[in-house]
Amino acid sequence: MLTASETGVSTPVVLESAAELSAGLDGARSRGATVGFVPTMGALHAGHSSLIERARAECYVVAVSVFVNPSQFNDPADLESYPRDPQRDIQVAISAGADFVFMPNVLEMYPAGSETVLEVPSLSRILEGASRPGHFSSVATVVSKLFAIAGRCTAYFGEKDFQQLQVIKRMATDLKFPVEVAGCATVREEDGLAMSSRNTRLSPDERYAAAVLYHALLQGKERVEAGERDPVKVEAAMANVVSTEPLAQLEYAVAVEPVSLNSPTTLTGEVRLLVAARFGNVRLIDNIGVMADLGNEQVHDSGTNDADLGNFLESSHPQFNNNTRERHQS
Repeated sequence: MLTASETGVSTPVVLESAAELSAGLDGARSRGATVGFVPTMGALHAGHSSLIERARAECYVVAVSVFVNPSQFNDPADLESYPRDPQRDIQVAISAGADFVFMPNVLEMYPAGSETVLEVPSLSRILEGASRPGHFSSVATVVSKLFAIAGRCTAYFGEKDFQQLQVIKRMATDLKFPVEVAGCATVREEDGLAMSSRNTRLSPDERYAAAVLYHALLQGKERVEAGERDPVKVEAAMANVVSTEPLAQLEYAVAVEPVSLNSPTTLTGEVRLLVAARFGNVRLIDNIGVMADLGNEQVHDSGTNDADLGNFLESSHPQFNNNTRERHQS
């Protein structure tokens, strides 16, 4: 096992230069160190910390990037309102185990005259891509730049942005980057809401309501585990749960194959359940995985009626009792 002095990194370093980060990581690798890399857009929370901590546990040297990529935002107001606290981000990253914190400005990542863009067409124009045109092209482009800067490493991404994870995996494979892309489990609040920087923009009522996304996913998961193999019925079950929350405006609830993100005619093997909804001006996404094992198919009709739905919500998820469902109607 290498010591800190043997890797060439004894104290955490904050850098703005891509060349300096590359040199630092190359130097560590030349001494036999493995590198873990955690790309972020800042506003670090416990979910990001868990990525950094995993990188710390698996690699000798850990680098974290903090860059709010302007090209990922379709709405200028969304970019303007995106939370930024660079000093806190530095503290969180270092506390979680970062050796390098890379905080480039826009010109460092997009020098004057930059025009190259990347796209993974089959994964970038559906689901999130349908409502955010060009978003995943921007993600693939900036992450490719970060991978080129970081060099050989293991890069850690949260599964909360599952479609993004699949886009990045495909891009890294297609372009033969010397990068292993590792997906990490979603970190959740006590009520199940996936941690996200966007959660801070929710009003108290919206924040309370947003937990309905996770409960919808749990309903879909329970349907699959009970033997339902019709994706349409699983999707309807999830949508029905979201419909119990007046503050939620559902955009999609789908059951897909996890690599292609295509909707199968019959659910088999590993399945990914994904939902997206708006709560006021804030758009949230979430997902969970489930196995549709062969031999456990459900042969009877599994349509969800209102009574079944109410019983499920009240027995399995106490947040959704009658008082909760009537909260916004009183």
